[in-house]
Amino acid sequence: MGLHTEDAIKKGLLSEADVNGALANTLSVQMRLGMFDGEPSAQPYGNLGPADVCTPAHQELAHEAAVQGIVLLKNTGPSLPISQRRHRTVAVIGPNSDVTLTMIGNYAGVACGYTSPLQGIARYAKTTIHELGCLNVACTDDKLFGAAIGAAREADATVLVMGLDQSLEAETVDRTGLLLPGRQQDLITKVAAASKGPTILVLMSGGPLDITFAKNNPRVAGILWAGYPGQAGGAAIADILFGAANPGGKLPMTWYPQEYLTNLAMTNMEMRANRGTGYPGRTYRFYEGPVVYPFGHGLTYTHFVHTLANAPTVVSVPVDGHRRSNITSISNKAIRVTHARCGKLSISLHVDVQNVGSKDGTHTVLVFSAPPSGGPWAPRKQLVAFEKVHVAAKASQRVQVNIHVCKLLSVVDRSGIRRIPMGQHSLHIGDVKHFLSLQAQALGIIKS
Repeated sequence: MGLHTEDAIKKGLLSEADVNGALANTLSVQMRLGMFDGEPSAQPYGNLGPADVCTPAHQELAHEAAVQGIVLLKNTGPSLPISQRRHRTVAVIGPNSDVTLTMIGNYAGVACGYTSPLQGIARYAKTTIHELGCLNVACTDDKLFGAAIGAAREADATVLVMGLDQSLEAETVDRTGLLLPGRQQDLITKVAAASKGPTILVLMSGGPLDITFAKNNPRVAGILWAGYPGQAGGAAIADILFGAANPGGKLPMTWYPQEYLTNLAMTNMEMRANRGTGYPGRTYRFYEGPVVYPFGHGLTYTHFVHTLANAPTVVSVPVDGHRRSNITSISNKAIRVTHARCGKLSISLHVDVQNVGSKDGTHTVLVFSAPPSGGPWAPRKQLVAFEKVHVAAKASQRVQVNIHVCKLLSVVDRSGIRRIPMGQHSLHIGDVKHFLSLQAQALGIIKS
């Protein structure tokens, strides 16, 4: 970036104020770390070393982060969690089944130690049968398929650990498709068809995958997405597979079908859909089309029910009316944020979250907002708030969610101007829908 910044400033593409702002952010963090407080040994973090990173508390943090990040995508039956009593022999199959460094992803550093998926599962199963099935994630041939299929026929349950690694997605390495590479799909399908017990698919990847075939295959009983779960990833995967932990992760991105790429050129950065050209749009906010799994999707071993206990139905937005342009903005049913007196203008929702299942669980309350019809520049919906709550089985808990009106209920038009649409906004919390009317309250309007 530094190589091109000076030239960008000379061309007027970047201002010195932009550079100063970025520099201030960097220096502020360095100051908080004590990097300007003298010799490194005198700094609060200057003497940290491997022994500090590898403390039991930090290793437990790595494990907990992995557990919370895993997303349960599918669970028919339900087949998960795996029963240690009924599934004593587990086949562990796949190119990512015994990996270590792959779980770190793109992040540099030396871990204290690794627990691979195979090692994690071995802590629960009486017997594990390990077969790669594919030599690596490229999976260019089926030479190892036979042994993997044989293991699945013998075991009481089968866990396939598939997906990607840094040879396919990393800095400077981009994928050109959304399908699993090589013959992975073929291996999964054949192993699932042969498996004596339930087949569970575990995926490692940093981005979305089109696994429609596995989602729709009744022989694939469960699907977990682990991302790149770090040094304790294998232990976290096993904890969720065998029910020692209850999954609560949510997808941080939309999983599109492979066909999405045929209508979206990599060079087109437009966010909004264009029905005239067939351009589908980008991200859950604007995309119009089918999905494999939506943003925010994530199942659990229990069931949560939302009830809206308290929420306003009308909110007044104060507008400085001393300029006639502000009056015009009101008549056009949208207020420029710069013309509104936002301050601490926010609304509070009180949501009762009831765990009606038999297991304690952690649940993330996601609040989406859909603005009034505001033309093609308005998003279909956007995430405006979220709160995580732990609820015991058969218990309930009230959660307060605050939404800053000007920051979170505003949208950006085609000219790059942030506006607050007046009218009826709809808020979605799971299956609950609430309508909120925003009304302009003009202050100090000059009469003509």
